[in-house]
Amino acid sequence: MRASHMPSALPTLLLLCPAGAFVTLPPLRAAHVAPRPAAVHAKAGGGLRLLEWIPSQKLLVGTAKFTWTTLWKTMISELAPQSPDGEYVRPAPQRGSGARWPANKPMVAGRYHVYVGNPCPWCHRVSITLALRGLDGAVGLTRLANDPERASRGGWCFDDSAPDPLVGAADLKAVYDTVTPGGAYEGRCTAPLLVDLQDGEIISNESADIIRMLNEFDEPAGSSAATVDLYPAELAAAIDETNAWTYELVNNGVYRCGFATQQAAYEAAERDVHAGLRRCEEALAGSRFLCGSRVSEADVRLLPTVVRFDGVYAPFFRCGRFQVRSDYPRLQRWCGEMLRLTGPGLFDLDDARRGYYTDLFPLNPGGIVPAGPSPADLGWPSGGEAVAERDESAFARKRVAVEAAE
Repeated sequence: MRASHMPSALPTLLLLCPAGAFVTLPPLRAAHVAPRPAAVHAKAGGGLRLLEWIPSQKLLVGTAKFTWTTLWKTMISELAPQSPDGEYVRPAPQRGSGARWPANKPMVAGRYHVYVGNPCPWCHRVSITLALRGLDGAVGLTRLANDPERASRGGWCFDDSAPDPLVGAADLKAVYDTVTPGGAYEGRCTAPLLVDLQDGEIISNESADIIRMLNEFDEPAGSSAATVDLYPAELAAAIDETNAWTYELVNNGVYRCGFATQQAAYEAAERDVHAGLRRCEEALAGSRFLCGSRVSEADVRLLPTVVRFDGVYAPFFRCGRFQVRSDYPRLQRWCGEMLRLTGPGLFDLDDARRGYYTDLFPLNPGGIVPAGPSPADLGWPSGGEAVAERDESAFARKRVAVEAAE
């Protein structure tokens, strides 16, 4: 209260009263205080103040929505091909070897190399396969940087900390050009990419083919060696069947949610995702892994989607009606065990989240990246726990003779 508003007797009263008397004085009545005039607020800054000179709010909103939606659908169609019904249609694989290791490529260490990127779930399949089969030293691996502004096509390029081992290329497009007759590759420059460094040839850029071929890659380690088998003959039919529905409902289902451009297409995809996750939950009710008591290719193909689900896909692709950590307890248990078996360092969730939220800008034009959830929030094992608890009984084995591999 300002002094000019005090009653004239109040200063004298304050001087005569002891300090302790203040607690017994009743509060001043508002009626004794002259009301202050309401403050006049200045106009908010920023913006074009369109409503001040466009006569119709309906016209403004309708025009803005039409323009934004048209631009958005155009950008999404460039990013993710669409059906007439607004459903995402994943491009067909461009190259493949029939999912068999090429007969003319001897299985020797150091000759073959794979390019992968951390955010990409299809690349993650390959990293998991190398880790589970212990091929880290036999097949080289380069982690690509994800930067569409540096890459000449697509988003993959090289950092100084992880240079290209083939020709010292600046980005993955240059690698594709190098291994293409004529030196001018036309098409999508996708990862993962498996190449023969010696002959300068592409072996495959289709993740399903690469992981199947790497399961056949058995470098001799003596007279014979027992190696991890992710596609045992007795489980082949069950693995193929599981792969088919997990791909359609879950692996590709989350992308169908995120890239849908019409409501009906989105709703169908969202139903598929959770139908697939429920089916996984049911499969794990009676077995340790998707196809039995041993890790198989089916688990390898599902894990990259599950580890990205709560932290990326659920919020970003709008399919988070249910989440793994709260609604699918068997899948959560399975995810933790798979992460312990694969070991630490294969996947960086924070980096992947940044990649999705900043690079797929038509879905997030503001570029704001959410905080979390973190691996600890998701209940993932720590790095030390993963190293200490790899359970070798979780793997099927096969015997490889030297003469069969030479």
